[in-house]
Amino acid sequence: MSSLPTPATKAGQDGLDALLAQPGKALIGLDFDGTLAPIVADPELARAHPEALGALVALAPKVAAIAVITGRPAEVAVRNGGFADAPGLEHLVVLGHYGAERWDAGSGEVTAPEPHPGVAAVRAELPGLLEGSGTWVEDKGRAVAVHTRRAADPQAAFDALREPLTELATRHGLIVEPGRMVLELRPPGMDKGVALSEFARETDAGSVLYAGDDLGDLPAYSAVDTLRTTGTPGLLVCSGSDEVTELRKRADVVVDGPEGVVGLLAALADRIG
Repeated sequence: MSSLPTPATKAGQDGLDALLAQPGKALIGLDFDGTLAPIVADPELARAHPEALGALVALAPKVAAIAVITGRPAEVAVRNGGFADAPGLEHLVVLGHYGAERWDAGSGEVTAPEPHPGVAAVRAELPGLLEGSGTWVEDKGRAVAVHTRRAADPQAAFDALREPLTELATRHGLIVEPGRMVLELRPPGMDKGVALSEFARETDAGSVLYAGDDLGDLPAYSAVDTLRTTGTPGLLVCSGSDEVTELRKRADVVVDGPEGVVGLLAALADRIG
């Protein structure tokens, strides 16, 4: 049986204790890239850790719900995670585009509003702005992400592009979401914190665990902090990265990347029994 880590804070220990005491009321929130799936240079090649699906299948029937909350389109996360038609995942949802899209394992369907018109406008202007930068654009449909990891100097390219991309996004009613060598231009009004809070209310969660690895996960961390102050215990997990230290500082538990996250999920499934 796998062992569970000891949270570094009392609030985190309270969250873990509440989850173990009443697992049927627990909500498990998980980022995808960097948390369930290792970060790779080409996001199209990202796939969930080989043992992730088994851990989720073991844990999902024992908790109220599992929500994968990602900036990717929901269908892409479903495909890259292997979630479709997996037995035992009836309690799993994927909240894509930071919650703007939703895929339910029970129905296999995606629900979503109409795309923001600013995304098409930004998409048309990006090639001229990025020419010669060595970057790569990921078209997410409802957002576009500029990756600098392939550039000759990824950090320098990231720093140089942040201001012009912010200006471009603002001009078309979008915002820029910075991440690990990526700048995503997307519509405002939805983030992982909003998505997590709304789903916690929907499921009447008695406790919440959230695991993430990047700056886009900070709103979800803040949502868990808010839930704690209103009486819902929570546990913050950082899928360890030297690129994003702020999550490490705020987390109750730090694990060794996706392998550590998968080990934690498996340990929870073992402990709950």
